[in-house]
Amino acid sequence: MTRSRIRSDDIEHCREAIRHGSLSFHAASRLLPARVRDPALALYAFCRLADDEVDLKAEKADAVLRLRDRLDAVYAGHPRDAAPDRAFAAIVEQFEMPRALPDALLEGLAWDAEGRRYATLSQVRDYSARVASAVGAMMCVLMEVRDADALARACDLGVAMQLTNIARDVGEDAAEGRLYLPTDWFDAAQLDVDAFLSDPQPCKEIGVMVKRLIAEANRLYIRSEAGVGALPRSCRPGIYGARYIYAGIGGRLRTMGWDSITARARTGKAQKIGWLGQSLLMSGASMVMPRSAVLYARPLEEVRFLVDTTARGAPVASRSDALIAVLAALETHNPSHRNGLINRRAGAS
Repeated sequence: MTRSRIRSDDIEHCREAIRHGSLSFHAASRLLPARVRDPALALYAFCRLADDEVDLKAEKADAVLRLRDRLDAVYAGHPRDAAPDRAFAAIVEQFEMPRALPDALLEGLAWDAEGRRYATLSQVRDYSARVASAVGAMMCVLMEVRDADALARACDLGVAMQLTNIARDVGEDAAEGRLYLPTDWFDAAQLDVDAFLSDPQPCKEIGVMVKRLIAEANRLYIRSEAGVGALPRSCRPGIYGARYIYAGIGGRLRTMGWDSITARARTGKAQKIGWLGQSLLMSGASMVMPRSAVLYARPLEEVRFLVDTTARGAPVASRSDALIAVLAALETHNPSHRNGLINRRAGAS
């Protein structure tokens, strides 16, 4: 079958974007085979662009709606004349990327634009499923893995990575008025959320929350390992690498006394090299060890929709009612986009 190929200059642009914007993934990607590495760089570059568009722009709702338009153009086969868009359009065609996966990411970014808060850990996992597990499922598509069990474990890894990000960035998020820690944890600790956001200071109670979040992430990192053994052998070192590098952030937070407010947890180059070496050893072991029964554990309820829409033989899904609702809410405050969602609903598949 003839497939679209990503332009070499677009790949180089994506590689540079990831080298500067996502050091952890850039390090792990070097262990992926070229047939997966280049599409993965294109995927991460587009996702990084999407995240930055919302995170760094003052008009966040408008930024989400512009991303919606760009994604529509990609799936219509007429991407915007920009390297990330062209490269992402190529992998959408080449790998038949399910539309529901980038739509899930878009929904998570729309929640960011709304300034949504999350009452429970389950709701934090809901958010993590959209902004991180959706990317993990897309990585499985690039590796041509569409088995439901392997997808569930990839989604575990995505949630674990996002929980780690949240734990690491409590101070930075709070300084910008954002909170991803469960608000019921604040209630249990008798802390006022708005008071904390107005003056984020480290304290024992916040440290306990960071520790709890990392404990949940570590549980999911361990569960995810069973799925790495179900990936193509050449892909395992890179995915193990991502798993160990991100989990290492949690270890760094532990040495900092779970204080992610006064300083940001960073890992050094030597540590990353060590984790990449460990990844190679684990990949070798996965080729001789029996497959873990954990592979067949049920997916988290919060990621089930990603597994169901990506697994081999899944029906083609149209844009979900939940995403349509959140985009429509954003459009009510953006007159120039007000009719866009209605016009696209029939064709978003």
